[in-house]
Amino acid sequence: MPVCDETNVELVGVNELTSLQNENRTQQPCETETPQRCQGLRRCCQKISKPLRTKYHPLPENPSICQRLKYSFLCPPHGNLAWYMQFFILVGITWTVLVSLTHSEALPGGNFFSLFVLFYGAIIGGYLISFLRLPPLLGMLIVGAALRNIPMVKIVGMSIDMGWSSALRQIALTVILIRAGLGLDPKALRKLSFTVLRLAFIPCLAECCAEAIAAHFLLGFPWEWGFMLGFVLAAVSPAVVVPSLLSLSDRGYGLEKGIPTLVIAAASVDDVLAITGFGVVLGIAFSKGDIALTIVKGPLEALLGIVYGIIVGVIMWYLPSKDTKNASLYRSLLLLGAGMLATFGSSIVHLSGAGPLGCLTLAFIAALRWRKEAEKEGDNGINGMVGILWMIFQPLLFGLIGAAVDVTAIDGGTVGLAMGTLAIGLFIRLCASFGAVMFSGLNMKEMLFIPIAWLPKATVQAAIGGIALDEATKRGDANLMVLGTSVLTIAVLSIVITAPIGAALIAIFGPLWLEKQKEGKNENEDDEVLS
Repeated sequence: MPVCDETNVELVGVNELTSLQNENRTQQPCETETPQRCQGLRRCCQKISKPLRTKYHPLPENPSICQRLKYSFLCPPHGNLAWYMQFFILVGITWTVLVSLTHSEALPGGNFFSLFVLFYGAIIGGYLISFLRLPPLLGMLIVGAALRNIPMVKIVGMSIDMGWSSALRQIALTVILIRAGLGLDPKALRKLSFTVLRLAFIPCLAECCAEAIAAHFLLGFPWEWGFMLGFVLAAVSPAVVVPSLLSLSDRGYGLEKGIPTLVIAAASVDDVLAITGFGVVLGIAFSKGDIALTIVKGPLEALLGIVYGIIVGVIMWYLPSKDTKNASLYRSLLLLGAGMLATFGSSIVHLSGAGPLGCLTLAFIAALRWRKEAEKEGDNGINGMVGILWMIFQPLLFGLIGAAVDVTAIDGGTVGLAMGTLAIGLFIRLCASFGAVMFSGLNMKEMLFIPIAWLPKATVQAAIGGIALDEATKRGDANLMVLGTSVLTIAVLSIVITAPIGAALIAIFGPLWLEKQKEGKNENEDDEVLS
């Protein structure tokens, strides 16, 4: 019996196994049928799409124009076509979100619709004008002016709310000052030679005084407004000068005598001097009361801005703590928030001169510790995040500056006198720049190149050119608003005239007048600064 039982059990097990195999066999065709259909559909799709895919049609080594054009339209999207597609998709998404949130404000004639068109129009204008090897900011400025003054589309510029325009330009100014503060290298500043200091101070102060005198006698500006205009126009533009000089440096021009380093290092000091002087004079121009208190108030505002920057900058050494995840993100947010507090808060308490200098100082002080940490632990990402902010606010800044200029409200005689004022200041600047680099070991061609490189104006003029008008608008004083509009108009004229001319002259005369570094020369010599 036990043997029979075991045999029966084995037979039962075999029967069950056989039945399971039979079931699997019956199910096998049903399971493989679906993958076969999918494979067939996949092969069909591949056969149809094969002529349109880059994988099967690579670009030859020396392609013709037709081959490049054909390759640019192959799939998947790539190159410029992919960029254009994502740009227009982003445009559509942005407008759809604005319409869903603000309704009529995002439709034609609304404030958000106008800002939307201005922002993306400025981006396109900057992109197109870069093909002419001109600064993108010039294209952004032209688009803004066109949206305000061309009859068919000027409703866009006229529909922008002045409060929003002022606030966005103030935020852009904050971002500019933060970038400038982060870019000030204390080691480089300690190593600055007397030539760099002369180049930073002498042309700026000389042009400021010349334009203040010219504005007083030609345009009838009060003295404080004349000096305010002088400081607005006296700043050189890093947005034009730095890329132009770096382009020459990459090709080896002027490296043996450190000319790119000389110009770029002096540019940051020049801008700090112009912004500081503007803040002081702005405080004097809009202060009320005793004249003695008015004179003291300007330097007092500068001192308060420096103190605020030092205190907040030191606090940012310890907040957020090092063990915080995404510390660079929180540092960027704190930096931007503290900078906006300085910019907007100083205006609320009627100490406008303290804001820009406070913003600049806090970024510089905070970067002292962050830079040391970055040397030990690697890049902290702060500059990259601030750079992204600048990419967002740059088209808004220059577009809004252009949209603030109403050509119909400009008197032709005033424009002529303004051009004369600007010409006088530029002439004095060229002479002062040439004199600042005399007896510095440069030859005649190199000394002539320095004034050309010191000519372009753009970023600082756009950032602070409209502040006086904003302050006058808040006060509701019609006379001050006229003066503020004149300052802004002349600032725009200086950008339109000097930015393209300066960039073109640097590109032309740099290779002609600067010596090219010989091959085998120590590449580190380009970091040397003239003594």
